[in-house]
Amino acid sequence: MDEDELLGVAAVDNIVNDFETYETFLDSQITSLDLYYLEDEELARQLVELGYRGSGEVLKREEFEMRKAAAEAARLAKKSQKKVLASAGKELKDNFLIALAEREEDNRSGKTSSILFIRDYNAHGQEISGYIDYSHRLRLEHFEGYFSGKKKLLPRSTDLSFYNWDTQNSTSNSSPYYHVITDNASGLLFKNKRDRKVINVDPKASPGDNTTRSLIETELYVQVVIYDHITRRKT
Repeated sequence: MDEDELLGVAAVDNIVNDFETYETFLDSQITSLDLYYLEDEELARQLVELGYRGSGEVLKREEFEMRKAAAEAARLAKKSQKKVLASAGKELKDNFLIALAEREEDNRSGKTSSILFIRDYNAHGQEISGYIDYSHRLRLEHFEGYFSGKKKLLPRSTDLSFYNWDTQNSTSNSSPYYHVITDNASGLLFKNKRDRKVINVDPKASPGDNTTRSLIETELYVQVVIYDHITRRKT
């Protein structure tokens, strides 16, 4: 295909993208002078389609509709095309990694917003614990290393909550999905920014509306608890 042919294809594709229907394309080619002399909009459209009127590209109805259908099919295919999950194809044996994999897609899509409580030891042998916004971490990091076992997911001082039991260092940070409430008499709370529901992480209390609490038996960590919050969406 030479340069002129490529330009022609591009011009047709632009027409298909710019106009919702073939009639609106034809109308764009009709001038007020055409209507004045012809006094018939349908006749003016027919003359444009035949190439006798119009200042732009001559395009047959069949080709327009064919290109329109192809463009719509491409749009739907792109929309339905799922991104490959970081956990895909990984051989997962530990319960915690399996639990993360089961929740990955829903946390990426926004259907679920999970908070991970992890208690373990850092590289210096210090006991640390914290609450991690799983959805936020998924967007900040490549999780392939965690699922393959090359890296270990641990709470950081930049997570929702972090505590170093040896140094007594404590931090809390709101995320794009949760607001941290630290001034509550009954303990730490997290308020979901989408539906404004509050997640209570006190093991003796209810975790809150649309939230479940799961204690994960794992050989990789001292303690893991996952709070799954199902966010409400308007239909």
